[in-house]
Amino acid sequence: MLILACLPIGDVRDASAHLIQVISNAEFVAAEDSRKFARLCQDLEIKHSAKVISFFEGNENEKIEELSLILKSGKDILVVTDAGVPAISDPGYRLIRAALAEKIQIKVLPGPSAVTTALLLSGLPTDRFCFEGFPPRTSGARVKWFTDLRQEERTIIFFEAPHRIIQSLTDAGSAFGLDRNGAVCREMSKNYEEVVRGPISELITWANSKEILGEITVVIEGFDPSSRQFSVEDLIKLVLAHEVSGESRKSAIALVAKENSVSKRVVFDAMVTHKSEDKI
Repeated sequence: MLILACLPIGDVRDASAHLIQVISNAEFVAAEDSRKFARLCQDLEIKHSAKVISFFEGNENEKIEELSLILKSGKDILVVTDAGVPAISDPGYRLIRAALAEKIQIKVLPGPSAVTTALLLSGLPTDRFCFEGFPPRTSGARVKWFTDLRQEERTIIFFEAPHRIIQSLTDAGSAFGLDRNGAVCREMSKNYEEVVRGPISELITWANSKEILGEITVVIEGFDPSSRQFSVEDLIKLVLAHEVSGESRKSAIALVAKENSVSKRVVFDAMVTHKSEDKI
């Protein structure tokens, strides 16, 4: 069996009794950082005799075969990352796929997640959200990454490194608008936990005001469709495009209004203007 264990993201007291029991009885542990895993066991006063296998991003591909052989031999492997959920912006996904291909059972020990913790701390809508991992490291790719998310209506969550947080927030402000609300959650559940909420402009000011350290999760408000602004010319072009596709004018007006969260009356008036101009 492949066992994926969610570890505390800060406070070790968040470890479940089930997690402690499984670590205590484990025979093989695939750990992202063996030293951090040893420290966790020490903090939780866990004694184990497991063989700890290094399993991190740099060696993930080459370790798949070794770990798969252990699983196929009938042994269990416990997978842990430095904190939080394995395979979420951490090693694990490829091993899960390899195990499933061999029809090996998968088990997850639920627990802390930086994604959902930050979402709740942000105070932003929780009914629909998306997790986007880490933004690209290079400027051009990062700008495109944020631009592609500009009209994402769900609450957006991503991780960022402390030394890139200013650049990411600046690019987010350019793509989303400086007045879009967000939150930066730093060192969650640790002694120096800090949550900063407000428009992106205020988050940028905060990031520039001090040296930023620790684990960071950023949450950004989703795009509000009702905030879209269309010129009369834009609406006319959209209606005409639907008409070219075979829709009647009445149907085209209704579709444009629905697809773009615009009042049908506004679209209708735009087409009246278009019709009047045609007569001139």
